[in-house]
Amino acid sequence: MSRTYTAALVIIGDEILSGRTQDKNVAQIAQWLNVQGIRLSEVRVVADVEDAIIEAVNALRQRNDYLFTTGGIGPTHDDITVDAIAAALGVPVVVHPEAERMLRNYYASIEKEATPARMSMARVPQGAGLIDNPVSGAPGIMIENIYIMAGIPHITAGMLEGLTGTLEGGRPLVSVTVGAFSPESEVADLLRAVVKAHPDVALGSYPFFKEGRYGSNFVMRAEGEEAAAACAEDLAGRLRAAGYDPTVGGL
Repeated sequence: MSRTYTAALVIIGDEILSGRTQDKNVAQIAQWLNVQGIRLSEVRVVADVEDAIIEAVNALRQRNDYLFTTGGIGPTHDDITVDAIAAALGVPVVVHPEAERMLRNYYASIEKEATPARMSMARVPQGAGLIDNPVSGAPGIMIENIYIMAGIPHITAGMLEGLTGTLEGGRPLVSVTVGAFSPESEVADLLRAVVKAHPDVALGSYPFFKEGRYGSNFVMRAEGEEAAAACAEDLAGRLRAAGYDPTVGGL
């Protein structure tokens, strides 16, 4: 297997912790990372509190190849992500000339005033580069192995598109699903045997209840199609021998 590249995600915002807003960025970032050959290893949700952001950023950036953050880079008083990450890195906050130009051009194009609040989104930790934002005027920010992105999902998606192919990664994970009306408790030993026989494949079990019956979908992830397919075939065979009717593709 090739070297495994990992990323972590810090979701910043009181609105997520309060339940007022449902996060959608975890799924889209995880899926995007997989295509880049990078595995999302950990996600934290923190409040709009500088010390909490600093602690999370410093912990996760050190044990992962990449760290992504979402939220807290807008024009309001509670958008403190830039200041917190600058503090975590021990650098000052400066106005990025290109970000300033981009913002002025954007607001001119939509016939809006470039107010001090709007122009505050040109502030970055010193030494940072920019992530293109094709949706709204404010760019994302990248510094060291940290990628500071918007909290609004469709803006985040646009930023991810601009980053596609720019991060070093390994081989994308291939996923194969096998489903069966087999309660987890009845096939636990069988699954352990499959895992032991296929150490290069990650096997996850996801129970469900439908048609009045309990069952599970078993998802195999590997860095190669052959490994994932071999594991799926082995699992399907063992399920069949145990009296279950497996369905490749899941139920």
